Amino acid sequence: MSCCHVKWSEKQLLRKLIIKKEGKMELTGSSYEGPTLNSRMEGEGEYTFPSETKYIGQMKDGMFHGAGVLHFPNGSKYEATWENGIATQGAFTFADGLPYQEKDWDYCDGNDRRFYTERCNGLRPAGESQLTDLHPPRVIPDGCYDCGDGFYDPTTRIITSYDGAFLRTADDSEHEWIVRTCRVAEDPIPESFLEEVSCVFNLGGEEEDETENENETNITINTVEPPNL
Repeated sequence: MSCCHVKWSEKQLLRKLIIKKEGKMELTGSSYEGPTLNSRMEGEGEYTFPSETKYIGQMKDGMFHGAGVLHFPNGSKYEATWENGIATQGAFTFADGLPYQEKDWDYCDGNDRRFYTERCNGLRPAGESQLTDLHPPRVIPDGCYDCGDGFYDPTTRIITSYDGAFLRTADDSEHEWIVRTCRVAEDPIPESFLEEVSCVFNLGGEEEDETENENETNITINTVEPPNL
């Protein structure tokens, strides 16, 4: 009996130590796909936060451990070496491919205001200047701002991704910064206003052409011939 009991305990122990090759765990809105050991994340896996930020890399004992990359919803990423869930060293890259530098940062300073895509691809022809790093720029919903990683509605203070997913609620500091610095949707000009302007200035009318002809005539009549020397 004792021998059988020992063998059965070993089998149970082995079952607990078997690493699952495929598995999924959901907790507080997050999800995990990858291997587990003792019901903890272990090995190469993919962990997705409720904000849709995604970690892809190595795990150990339920924590980020080893080489791994955080992919953010706006397309930027943070590649790092992790130790027990803490990044010991890493590098951040913006969505357009611009790598962040802690030292000797020369992008978008007082001497160079070009977008990163302009630095990579050159300036556009005159009259086709870029408004944003993305060209042509995104169409902003009415009453909203483009805050870089999504659209901001100042009435609700909610920031949504460009595909409509909820990202976060802006606090007072972020609200002030977005309203002060970010690009806002252009208010459409009412047709009634355009009609009034057209009537006042007779835009595109025949009388305008006659007025221009009269002005040209007056200019000709009032021209003074230079004296003969």
